[in-house]
Amino acid sequence: MDTLFNTKFEGDPASHSQPGVQLKSSTYDLQESNVNLKLTIVSTVGFGDQINKEDSYKPIVEFIDAQFEAYLQEELKIKRVLHNYHDTRIHACLYFIAPTGHSLKSLDLVTMKKLDSKVNIIPIIAKSDAISKSELTKFKIKITSELVSNGVQIYQFPTDDESVAEINGTMNAHLPFAVIGSTEEMKIGNKMMKARQYPWGTVQVENEAHCDFVKLREMLIRVNMEDLREQTHTRHYELYRRCKLEEMGFKDTDPDSKPFSLQETYEAKRNEFLGELQKKEEAMRQMFVQRVKEKEAELKEAEKELHEKFDRLKKLHQDEKKKLEDKKKSLDDEVNAFKQRKTAAELLQSQAQQAGGSQTLKRDKERKN
Repeated sequence: MDTLFNTKFEGDPASHSQPGVQLKSSTYDLQESNVNLKLTIVSTVGFGDQINKEDSYKPIVEFIDAQFEAYLQEELKIKRVLHNYHDTRIHACLYFIAPTGHSLKSLDLVTMKKLDSKVNIIPIIAKSDAISKSELTKFKIKITSELVSNGVQIYQFPTDDESVAEINGTMNAHLPFAVIGSTEEMKIGNKMMKARQYPWGTVQVENEAHCDFVKLREMLIRVNMEDLREQTHTRHYELYRRCKLEEMGFKDTDPDSKPFSLQETYEAKRNEFLGELQKKEEAMRQMFVQRVKEKEAELKEAEKELHEKFDRLKKLHQDEKKKLEDKKKSLDDEVNAFKQRKTAAELLQSQAQQAGGSQTLKRDKERKN
């Protein structure tokens, strides 16, 4: 991106130890002569670094959909300001392919297949100086064949405009572009040019005999920038908008293919919503009644158990009371018997004392006589 826009963008290289894929968005205001450009670069940090790459594409799809949703919400407002709205929709996806020289990875095919209906995909072979020219030609043919056989729709430069039909047709045959990037300038001949210096020689970034960087820059920035924006709006965004509105129940025609007004759609959706609401209310009421019945049954059962427990305790209390009364009666009988024995003993003792006294008096009289 630094080479493409001849600018040093801020930001440190991301590590390759991320637990998942994260999308990092940065917006820049660029100016060249009298031309101003608001550029947003979104990096897919951590893409392809995980052991399990099954869901690597999901954060990217969700991010693109989130930008479509933000634009749709702005479009549905009563007072729209789309002419001042900062359009964050993704207009071009530069999909970098590793220069293996063999074939596309499964991750690349799956991800591009998931993205081709949501964004303009421009496949790019990165670090193309890593493979020879003959291998590069075979690699391009192999990539194109795999994309076609897997039904992946990449962005095709438009050929319906006569002014650009010839150059775009030629450039479509060069896809995917094999590029090299460098921000270092070296003096080659009498000119300062962006290049990469190797022990075996110099690779010139802007030399079309060395790589396709100039072709990419021409097609992306100078020739087809407006078409990329138009394709995003008329194809990808409209598809998202249509699917989203159909999910919400909106449609243009009724089952008889007659025009269906927005008011009719609203009324039909409102009636459907009210019907579903009444069904939910009835279901909740039935559930409430059922819960009340279950609770009443539980309370009755608990009350029955309490009564049975009370009866058992009452009977046990009565039995204990009867036992205590019987024991008390027995103790009373023993006390009475003891008193009777005590009285009899006391009576006998007094009688014995009286008898002893009489004998003493008799002996005293006899002595006196």
